[in-house]
Amino acid sequence: MRKTNALPGLIFVVIVGIGLAFAYFEYTKLAYGESLSIVICALVIAVIASYSINIADQWDRTVVLRLGRFRSLEGPGLFFIIPIVETVPYWIDTRVITSSFKAEKTLTKDTVPVDVDAVLFWKVVDPKKAALDVADYGSAISWASQTALRDVIGKTMLSDMLEGREKISTELQKIIDIRTEPWGINVISVEVKDVLIPAALQDAMSMQAQAERERQARVILGDSEKQVAEKFEEAAKTYINNPVALHLRAMNMLYEGLKQNSTIVIVPSSAVETMQLGGLAGLTALTMGLGQERAIQGMEGSRSELGSAKAVVGQ
Repeated sequence: MRKTNALPGLIFVVIVGIGLAFAYFEYTKLAYGESLSIVICALVIAVIASYSINIADQWDRTVVLRLGRFRSLEGPGLFFIIPIVETVPYWIDTRVITSSFKAEKTLTKDTVPVDVDAVLFWKVVDPKKAALDVADYGSAISWASQTALRDVIGKTMLSDMLEGREKISTELQKIIDIRTEPWGINVISVEVKDVLIPAALQDAMSMQAQAERERQARVILGDSEKQVAEKFEEAAKTYINNPVALHLRAMNMLYEGLKQNSTIVIVPSSAVETMQLGGLAGLTALTMGLGQERAIQGMEGSRSELGSAKAVVGQ
């Protein structure tokens, strides 16, 4: 596709203007036919000049054909062609180009239908091949990318597609680059944007992930209980070899139980004998002592509240 440039149009206007000005000023000296001939010649020269002069941008390359045969590759900058004899059928952009492509409802190796979106980064490195060896290199690389993506999906398991996108992108780049190299195109990179799976399969995978997390939690809980049991076993061995430690531990447990607001504490008679509390009398004394301690604490609290109330009334 030819690029729009103002220079050929400017040259056309200048040449036609010069011809008209010359014919106007020489109108009295020349016959009408001669003046008309000058205008027509100026117009023809302007058309030829405007079609002969072309300018290619820094990133553009043009293929020039002379009578249908390849003559040269021009650009960037100013170049000339012979109108009618030579033509410029292609203007090729040599910058990096991005193209999106996808594969819909394509079966993976484990027969799961997926939709995959990807992006291709490529550029033309040989404009002559891109212009002469393929009719439309843009469409050709698009179809080559789609077929390569379908081939890769059909050879890959779903789990590998979800976890190994970089590997799939690298494989796609190699396949597409091999297919497009004869057209003068270099594939820079391929990136897989998204992999869509059926909704039912998404729910199943979510449930599987949840079950796996629950399994791991149960394993961690079992390990913790095992460690606690091992600690209890070590403590039991310590108490067997050290009766004094067992006695102190039992007394501490009883004391902690009686500190609560419970009104009834059931203690086996064997435990009382082990702690050497003097039977029922000793246990009762211990309970009464704790009760008196609570009563004293309650009275002190009541006195403090009464004093606060009196202070408020006095104010």
